[in-house]
This record gives sequence, C-alpha cells and structure tokens, in this order.
Amino acid sequence: MDPTPGADAHRLPLRVYYEDTDFSGFVYHASYLRFMERGRTELLRGLAGDQSELHAEGAGLVFVVRKMNLDYLKPARMDDLIEVHTRSSELRGASLHLAQEVRRGEEVLVRADVVVACVRNGRAIRLPDSLRRALTPHGHGSV
Repeated sequence: MDPTPGADAHRLPLRVYYEDTDFSGFVYHASYLRFMERGRTELLRGLAGDQSELHAEGAGLVFVVRKMNLDYLKPARMDDLIEVHTRSSELRGASLHLAQEVRRGEEVLVRADVVVACVRNGRAIRLPDSLRRALTPHGHGSV
C-alpha cells in the first residue's frame, strides 16, 4: 500500500503560533511531533472514540509510539495555516503503522512514518477488533 497520505487521509487543520517557533521564526522541529500527535489522536477519536474511553473499556489499553521516522522537507512559519494528514498504512497484530504529512496547501513540509503499539500493563496486546474494523473498510489499512 502506498504509504503517502492521500484523499482518504484524516485532515487536521492547524495554525502555527509563536509558541511553535524557534528564534528564527520557523517551526521548531519538535513542534511537528505535537502536531502529528494531534493528528493521530483525532484519527482514532473519529474512528473509535476518544482514547480515555478505549483505556477504560480496554481495562488499561493505551497507544504508545514505538518508532517514528521523519523527513523535514520545508519549514513552516508563524501564522501559516497547515494541515496534518494521517492515515493507516498497515495493521499488524499489536501495532498500527501510520503515514503522516504536514502540509501548507498542497506543499508537503514534513513526512513521517509512525508505528504505534497497543499496550496494556506495559505489554503489547492485539489491536482491538473494533478499531481494526474501523480502520480497514475505509481504506485505512490492510489486516
């Protein structure tokens, strides 16, 4: 499956604020991590409810970032309107592979491949079937 987010991606619009930038006026590299975390959270919220509900229903189920690979292509600046595009690229037993992009219009600023693990009590567990079903039929991944 193509790992690049496309038309089927969840989109989260954001504005870049002063707090997101470094002394140069460009977005500080770690700010993109926060932007992408919000994108992942909103994708999951839209498909399976909020993570606190999943935690309660799953008796302690949480999602943790296991691996992340980023490619910084172009900088965003203060006051830019950006969008975080997020979609699943692969579903595995206990992990969800996501492709994310931060864009300014059609311009791709940052690309990321993220592996999120499903964990309970510090141990990896199988992704809940409800989440698996929610991701698969909408072109969000393959089982």
